[in-house]
Amino acid sequence: TMGAQGIGLYRTEFLYMENDELPAEEIQFEEYKKVAQDMKGQPVIIRTMDIGGDKELKCLDLPSEMNPFLGYRAIRISLNRPDIFKVQLRALLRASAFGDIHIMYPMIASVEEVKQANAMLDECKEELAAEGKDFNKDIKVGIMIEVPAAAVISPILAKYVDFFSIGTNDLCQYTLAVDRMNEAIGSLYQPLHPGVLRLIKHVIDASHEQGKFTGMCGELASDPVATMILLGLGLDEFSMTASSIPLIKNILRSVSKAECEEVANKALTMDTAEEITEYAKSVLAEKGLL
Repeated sequence: TMGAQGIGLYRTEFLYMENDELPAEEIQFEEYKKVAQDMKGQPVIIRTMDIGGDKELKCLDLPSEMNPFLGYRAIRISLNRPDIFKVQLRALLRASAFGDIHIMYPMIASVEEVKQANAMLDECKEELAAEGKDFNKDIKVGIMIEVPAAAVISPILAKYVDFFSIGTNDLCQYTLAVDRMNEAIGSLYQPLHPGVLRLIKHVIDASHEQGKFTGMCGELASDPVATMILLGLGLDEFSMTASSIPLIKNILRSVSKAECEEVANKALTMDTAEEITEYAKSVLAEKGLL
């Protein structure tokens, strides 16, 4: 694990993509229980089903869409299909008796969606309690911040959840109106764009003002050029592939919080992603970290 503490993003899509039928509660429960036990009390943030028309599923007949990334996907499917969503929530709740599981909803854009999802979670809690099944009654629930609207209203959303996790890949794509898979406009996909950085700061500040935490599970979290800026903005958790950990950890151990805050504040005064990138690289080079 390269010294990681917990799992910042456990994807559940594989359970739906590998089978011809929707995964039953028992199958999901066993998968979630295993990872909870394997982590021996360390937190595991499990994202509920995040699928859409861009992925072909044998078990779910999803319509082909002109723009699946703006379509019927993720939490939108879950809220529309409680018969699928509640099976997953029940399995997650039951597995929470075996470790520190956090539940995370993807693609949230409004308070209404969080309220609806939490209402279904409460229904599942009531059902399991009536059945005499164990679960963590105080299970932490968070949301992905990947839709710009969610970032903007993060001070409101923070009232309804325990944590945020910023999905920078989609947040950049939606904020900048850039398809990151389109090579013709690849240079316009800029995670350190001043607009994206301001949204990240806004989200982190909103969570801290209400005593909540913010993690990041997009590619930006594993980009060494962004590390000092993100720490300076107050990011609480960096989630990345295990192979990226040594490099990022080395930077985090070599700098002070005050230095990072200075770097982040200066970056926020700059006009372009290019300027911010060059500045961040120069600071790392000066310290022999790049």
